[in-house]
Amino acid sequence: MAQRGILAVISGFSGAGKGTLVKRLIDEDDQYALSISATTRNPRPGEQEGVHYFFISNDEFEKMIENDELLEHACYVDHYYGTPKRFVEEQLESGKDVILEIEVQGALQIKKKYPEALLLFVTTPSVEELKRRLRQRGSETDEQIAGRIRRASEEVDLIWDYDALIIAYDPESGVEQIRCAIEAARMRPSRNAGLIGTIRKQLFEERGE
Repeated sequence: MAQRGILAVISGFSGAGKGTLVKRLIDEDDQYALSISATTRNPRPGEQEGVHYFFISNDEFEKMIENDELLEHACYVDHYYGTPKRFVEEQLESGKDVILEIEVQGALQIKKKYPEALLLFVTTPSVEELKRRLRQRGSETDEQIAGRIRRASEEVDLIWDYDALIIAYDPESGVEQIRCAIEAARMRPSRNAGLIGTIRKQLFEERGE
């Protein structure tokens, strides 16, 4: 039976490149499964059911909330977004490491329900680099970029609640840091209780106890 996978929750400052890191991680290794969110908004052009989102009605979403079927959920611009628990559990039980890219508030919700979840926060090495990457996207005004920086200043103190900091100097090093953090989580004593118990028993037998 495969060892249960790791639930890796990835957050980060807007513009730090977390989406790029997650995409590369998923594309390069089939050990990782990307968690798919449910939403009540309509599909955008090119979006596919079960690939980009699970598109459901308000009534269905509220029933999922009522039945505790979501790891976390929030409402943005009159639409619900949330992480279905069943999909994540199925992937973890199959041995897959599940990658969930989500905002800080949602990540902390998940940590309460899944204390064993691995929380990773992606940042640039400096604020200047963060601003440079935001400008490089070419999709936002100076005012919007300033808003992103203000939001980062509100999130920075929450980094202490995370398990590891991913410093995204470039995509290659960022992806490697995520892989290393997941591998380190796999070696936690709490995930290897069976082996520890076996070794303990053998040691006591050696002592004649």
